[in-house]
Formats: sequence, structure tokens, C-alpha cells
Amino acid sequence: MFKMPVYHHPDFTQEKFQNAPNVKLEEVVQKGVAPEGYHSTSMYPEYFKVEGKWLLPAQSRMDSSVVLAPDGTLQVVENRNLQVGDRVVLGRTENAEDGIYLHTNGFETPGEGQSDQFVFRQGRSRETAFARDYDRLFELLKYEKAHGNIVWVMGPAFAFDADARAAMQAMVENGYVDGLMAGNALATHDLEGAMFHTALGQDIYTQRSHENGHYNHLDVLNRVRRSGSIPQFLKDYNIHDGIIASCVDNHVPFVLTGSIRDDGPMPEVIGDVYEGQTAMRNMVRKATTVICLATMLHTIATGNMTPSYTVLEDGTVRPVFLYTVDADEFVVNKLLDRGSLSATTIVTNVQDFITLVVKGLGIM
Repeated sequence: MFKMPVYHHPDFTQEKFQNAPNVKLEEVVQKGVAPEGYHSTSMYPEYFKVEGKWLLPAQSRMDSSVVLAPDGTLQVVENRNLQVGDRVVLGRTENAEDGIYLHTNGFETPGEGQSDQFVFRQGRSRETAFARDYDRLFELLKYEKAHGNIVWVMGPAFAFDADARAAMQAMVENGYVDGLMAGNALATHDLEGAMFHTALGQDIYTQRSHENGHYNHLDVLNRVRRSGSIPQFLKDYNIHDGIIASCVDNHVPFVLTGSIRDDGPMPEVIGDVYEGQTAMRNMVRKATTVICLATMLHTIATGNMTPSYTVLEDGTVRPVFLYTVDADEFVVNKLLDRGSLSATTIVTNVQDFITLVVKGLGIM
């Protein structure tokens, strides 16, 4: 059975914490501009000494400022969202010298780790054994279904395969999806699959191209736009098949963000990149497990928004689990290169991945 890792707070009785100064604060004087010398956050837990007490923000994300709110709590705020009068933490050191402490090993048990200095196969590649990762994921998903919030970040590859669409639909219908983030393409081709059984004009089971099939996704886009929304389109054409339809039918929220190359797009697609980032961030704030699948840009964006921890209402500090799955080693390693070192990476075709997951959970 899944067992939640126990979080170990720093020992604040140590001399370096006792003697550390309170953090320095400076007010914002121009909207969206942080004071010089501001402290920028990571995805790890970071403590700040305020009036003699070490405080941990309940929610965090990379590359943002820390604001001391009027109620005495610490808020992690993107610099573009800073308001005039916000009191921002200053300091560039992270070992208590400036009243700031970066805690990277809070979920590790003392004494754990590999003692050998020379070992084989420490990277994550096509040759890595992922069986244990799958087993852990199955148990995690069962736990999170009851106790957490699971967000999926998906590329359009799911819509190109009949079994993958059916598997993801089963995940939604069985309560393993609390939120979905994707682009215009996933929604477009998933709805194309529901209406025409094609993706980009190619049958999603036989892979045979339909005559004039290249019109299919454009016709779907046009019809959704005529209906005015995705839910209304589903009603107008009595569609209950696929990923997007199952999200609507089961009241699972989704965030669709656009790109320059989009056709259409769907009415729900957010075209303003900063509005899209905010919508994605609001969904990530609630997440306790995030699974990114076959979409490099959405994965990197989500990884930058996802902290390694969250603080529950009862004060418990728990990890936020982040998975990235892609057939390309470059994509999963790119997220690690961006600093999201807490990610678990699996190198495989995502269509195979999701069918293995539903079978492992026993829901299909």
C-alpha cells in the first residue's frame, strides 16, 4: 500500500537558525516590478525568519517573489503580479544568513541513499527498468483518488489512438482525474475522434486515411465555434465519447491554452499567454500529483509552476508528485535541466503508458 513520505522540518534549535537575522523587506513601488535584491524561490520548501519565527509558505513555485501579507502569512507571487505596497523579501543567500533557509531534503529519511560512488545505469533512458515506477504510480493514484488532487497535462498523441482515448476516458470516469491541462490540439482531435473516428483525417484504430479527411478537424472546430462552447457542441451533437466529453460529463475542469499555430481555436482556448499561465497556475495550486504526458512545452511550463511540496489545511507538509512521460529522452531530461529535480521520468510511448495504467488500476 502507498505510504505518504514523512516530512522532517529543519532543526531550528541549531545555532545558525537561532542567530540568524529576520528577513529584510522592501515595499513594491511600481506594479509588476520587484525591488532590487529580491529573493527568487525554487520548487523546494523555503523558510523565512519573520519576527523571530521561521515561516514556510503554504504554497510555492519557482522563480517568484515572497510577499509578507498583512495577516502575517507568506505569499509566493509572480513578479508580474506584484502590487504597489507589497512587502517583498530581500536576500540572495539560502543558508540562514539573510533569514532565508532552503530545505532540500525534508522528505528524506536520515541515513537513506546510495553509498557506492561508482554505479551503473543511474540515468533515465529507454533502457531503464520502469516496473517499480509503475507499481508505485498505481498505489499513488489509488491514494490520491481518495485523499489528493490529480492533474494531467496532455499532448494530442492521446487523441490519435482509439485505445488511448478509451483508457483516458476510463481514468476520468473512475475518479482519477481532478483537472486536465492541454492545448487546442488535444481537444480538437479528441472531438474529431468522437465525431468522425479520425485524428487529422486518419482512422484512430485502423490508421487508414479518410477521403477528404484533412477537413475533419477543421469541420469540428467550425461546428464547436458555431455552437459557442465545447459543452454546447457536445449537447448539439449528442457526443459522450472521448477525453473532453468525459471531462464535461463528469464535471472535471480543464484548461486549454493556445499557441501561434492553432487552427480555430476552440472557444475555451485561452489565447493570452499570461491569462493562460494564471489559469494553469490556479489548477496546479490544488494539485498533489501532476502527470505530464507527451507535450514538451506544457510540461516545462507546468514543471516551473509545480513546487515539490504543499501545506495541507491541518498544517501537514506533504510532497507534490510530478511525473513526466515521453517517448523522447530529450523531453523528460529537459524538465530536469530546467530545475524540476523532483520529477519522476518515464521514457515510453504515452499511448502504451496509459493503457498499462488503466490495466494496473483494474478499471479497464
